[in-house]
Amino acid sequence: MSIQNKTMQNQNPKLNRNIMKTVYSIAIGLALFLSGSMQAQVSLNVNIGEPPSWGPVGHTEVNYYYLPDIETYYDVPARQFIYYNRGTWIRSKYLPRPYRNYDLYGGYKVVLNDYRGNSPYAHFKNHKVKYHKGYKNGVQKTYGAKQNKQGSQGKQGGHGKNKNHGGNGKKH
Repeated sequence: MSIQNKTMQNQNPKLNRNIMKTVYSIAIGLALFLSGSMQAQVSLNVNIGEPPSWGPVGHTEVNYYYLPDIETYYDVPARQFIYYNRGTWIRSKYLPRPYRNYDLYGGYKVVLNDYRGNSPYAHFKNHKVKYHKGYKNGVQKTYGAKQNKQGSQGKQGGHGKNKNHGGNGKKH
């Protein structure tokens, strides 16, 4: 073998190692980039809640409604009502007892698009003045139809089998 061939053989393993390191680095970088993109998509989908059937049409990416007639908030992603009771704000799957028969389909809902956080009631004094009891700003259509006492759709009657509005039939 000539000296030139031996030199080429000695350089080839180094060249191959460098190429493999570069390919490996690119593959790891690409995998990290793709996993970061997938992570962002998953958390975006988790944060958006599905509106209730009595929610106003056209507002799918909202976190809170304010119900001025009963001075209560509704947390869409958590599916909880938020109301003031005996000096504290309560979160519950159910409306407070005095409002269990409140017509969620017919009552007006203020969509709070401008609030980001966990405590919409921090602005309650403003909401109470701006959106007083009886406040309406046009007609609202809901995603679902109100159920009558027999469980079929209609404009008259109660709220189907589940009269506690958004709960699972349990009383507390």
